[in-house]
Amino acid sequence: MIVVVGIGADGMAGLSEVSRCELRSAIIIYGSQRQLDLLDDSVAAARRPWLSPMLPALEGLLDCDTDVHVLASGDPLLYGIGGTLIRLFGAERVRVLPHVSAVTLACARMGWTVADTEVISLVTAEPHTAVRRGGQAVVLSRDAATPATLARLLTENGRGDSEFSVLEQLGGPGERRRDGTAREWAANALGDVDDLNVVAVRYLPDERVAPLPDNAFFHDGQITKQSMRAVTLAALAPRPGERLWDVGSGSGSIAVEWCQSWRGCTAVAFERDAARRDRIGRNAVASGVSIDVRGSAPDAFDGAPTPSVVFIGGGLTQPGLLDACLTHLPTDGRLVANAVTAESEAFVSQAHARLGGQLRRFQYYQGEPLGGFTTWRPHLPVTQWEVTKR
Repeated sequence: MIVVVGIGADGMAGLSEVSRCELRSAIIIYGSQRQLDLLDDSVAAARRPWLSPMLPALEGLLDCDTDVHVLASGDPLLYGIGGTLIRLFGAERVRVLPHVSAVTLACARMGWTVADTEVISLVTAEPHTAVRRGGQAVVLSRDAATPATLARLLTENGRGDSEFSVLEQLGGPGERRRDGTAREWAANALGDVDDLNVVAVRYLPDERVAPLPDNAFFHDGQITKQSMRAVTLAALAPRPGERLWDVGSGSGSIAVEWCQSWRGCTAVAFERDAARRDRIGRNAVASGVSIDVRGSAPDAFDGAPTPSVVFIGGGLTQPGLLDACLTHLPTDGRLVANAVTAESEAFVSQAHARLGGQLRRFQYYQGEPLGGFTTWRPHLPVTQWEVTKR
């Protein structure tokens, strides 16, 4: 059995009697050096710091003839090692004794309800994935540099007014809280931040809306407009954890909104134009998502992770492109293609006749002034083909 014991910055004093008894009866205790240093002399077990890389050490934990104890920060099942151990060995072989999490402590200090607060971990994720267009979040930091890095990213992406609080050593004798705005932190990064810190952010201005307006993206005109983006996302029908291939990505607007739709949704964007690839990356950072940006399709397909869904927004009539997309798409995977030219419309009509699926045509108009009156200005019609690979 593996017993995972959560511990806070206050060490043994903050543990429940059950957790203290577990540690005092342990034979071997694994943990980071910082966590092991929190134990007092009443714990006689052998203390073993994690080796790097950690995974081989984890896989060998059950090789012992006795129970193994593992120390974890706060709640081991909140972005902690507890979830990893359960995935490796199964819930029946892992017992978890949680402590109060840093998230709960941070919300208590800020006066926020946990249910209304997003939790974002930057322990392994890229810092830009904590950028948001509104709301509030507790961000779990990788190290002392995380607050300044996040503050700079927020400022660069129009969120410099965000309320920004850095909370260090939560629950311990060295607890400290410092408040400001993201812009202030970016301009005056402090050099004495403790490695054990979280950042509480209230993102300002609050501009949360779905789908995003066109002006939320960097683009050169090659963008699926907001209205068509809405119906395209409806056809793509993202599900939690699925991966999209956005072929002929342009600005990456479809990929961005796909990644924001459900937890675990990821995207690979294929775009031949280098300037547009750069814009896709900038839009990903500004929207707080990670997009794998690659070169021209279908050449860049090799080595890309398998898609759940493919969207073709450009290059549809390129010889071999559709066949390559269908080849890489697994059985029961979905493909959606938008056509705006006569040639691409004819192409999807032929593909529909050959492979089946759903064929739709959209035309929308926008009211605009005409002298002292209002008239309807048409946008380009879009033919959309949707098919499931069988």
